[in-house]
Amino acid sequence: MTRSFDWTAGYPSRRMPAFGRNVVSTSHPLGAQAGLRMIQQGGNAVDAAIAAAAVMALVEPCSNGLGSDAYCILWDGERLHGLNASGGAPASWTPDYFSKRYGEGQARPPARGWDSVTVPGAIGAWVALSERFGRLPFADLLEPAIEIAERGYLAPTVVQGKWAAAAKVADLVRQPGFAEMFLPRGRAPEVGELVRLPGAARLLRAVGETMGEALYGGEIAEAIERRARADGGSMTAADLAGFRAEWVEPIEKNYRGYTVHEIPPNGQGIAALMALGILERFDLAGLAVDGADAAHIQIEAMKLAFADTYAHVADIAHMKVTPAQLLDDAHLAGAAELIDPRRAQVFAARNPVKGGTIYLTAADERGMMVSFIQSNFMGFGSGVCLPEWGLSLQNRGYGFHLDPASPNVVAPGKRPFQTIIPGFLTKDGRPVMSFGVMGGNMQPQGHVQTLVRMLDFGQNPQGACDAPRWRFDAGLDINVEATMARPTVDGLVARGHKLSVIDDSYQDFGAGQFIWLMGDPSVEGYAAASDPRRDGYAAVC
Repeated sequence: MTRSFDWTAGYPSRRMPAFGRNVVSTSHPLGAQAGLRMIQQGGNAVDAAIAAAAVMALVEPCSNGLGSDAYCILWDGERLHGLNASGGAPASWTPDYFSKRYGEGQARPPARGWDSVTVPGAIGAWVALSERFGRLPFADLLEPAIEIAERGYLAPTVVQGKWAAAAKVADLVRQPGFAEMFLPRGRAPEVGELVRLPGAARLLRAVGETMGEALYGGEIAEAIERRARADGGSMTAADLAGFRAEWVEPIEKNYRGYTVHEIPPNGQGIAALMALGILERFDLAGLAVDGADAAHIQIEAMKLAFADTYAHVADIAHMKVTPAQLLDDAHLAGAAELIDPRRAQVFAARNPVKGGTIYLTAADERGMMVSFIQSNFMGFGSGVCLPEWGLSLQNRGYGFHLDPASPNVVAPGKRPFQTIIPGFLTKDGRPVMSFGVMGGNMQPQGHVQTLVRMLDFGQNPQGACDAPRWRFDAGLDINVEATMARPTVDGLVARGHKLSVIDDSYQDFGAGQFIWLMGDPSVEGYAAASDPRRDGYAAVC
């Protein structure tokens, strides 16, 4: 018999690291359990990551869905591989297309609706990973998600709060199919209320049977084109058929004797590398780990990195400067000289929108480690849904600009600037940690803060994950978590930071998952951390 509990009441607590030879760490327990189930059935970390990702698309719909984009960095036991599974713009998209539909003077495409939807790449990522590195049949990896879609799951606490907030956003609720799919009772589900997505089971079966072809060239692609045409959108089955996930070489930067790896642009991972390259010039370990001095220098380094990122980063084929130029040691040393340890400054960075993303990581006793991220971008993405397929589509097109002078100007087939970034850490060419932090422009900031805590101050991954965070927004504006020590807050204000204390950790301060290799994976295994800011955990065996 159910009882009406106060699901938000509780006391401050901390999580402990989890240790095991096989690990799956996600922001929802069902995702972690699905991944571990694949390993127990003879699969590897890639199989686990795919199964977990499919489940996460259902149980955290405010952050991702079956119409998401995705990126991955993985260690196959011998070397690193990167995968860019972000989709391009429909063939009809040009600045002129948007000016005719929305008038002159628009800075970017709309945030919701069909004209924010680029080709979804997450399922293409699952297929590419399975084909190249998986051990189990692809269709088997989707079985846990199919079971959950049909039987249902109980709405979790943190996700429900975001779901309820989204139900009040008029521009989201009025999008085609949204209310039918996500508000079937005329409201968001309550905490602990059963949620079923039978259309998603239908899609997952079709995708599993066809290795993704149902989405990129079959009946689902045709359904998307029909719905787009009926609603005034321009995406076609041909746009979907043109999608290919791309294997890429990760970019990297050395920091404190380790090497940090990120996916190259069109993502913002390079911002984390630039900030770390700037911080390499400061003796952070000589400062108090939670003090204002260390936080201020990190904030200023992040501002400088964002200034370059927003000015230059786009689809790599369209950039006017190269990642190597942005990561050049002389360039970063010059940036470090601009930091005043006693004064906050404006470095002309712009404020990007906040995002909705899930990150997960998996590692197995054979030594394979997977860093994977998928996202609908803003909460619930475009709002456009095909309930009969359980498909909610991302709004990554909002990342484009309409100014022809911008390297990120919209063009047919072009990938927009993306916020989602998986991370990886190596030392002397060998794996150390797979990691990531979700949440719009918080992602590179989360990478920097957690790595500094681990590599400069020796905090364990769970401690670095639990610690209070700051977030740079724009100009002199920063947010800090309510748990940040009062002397640190006062010290930042004294340096000129315009500071807001925020209680909502879900988006404002991101959420991370971390797996640190402890030695021989088949003997010592791994230490894993999962962020307390979300509903998940690290499952081990």
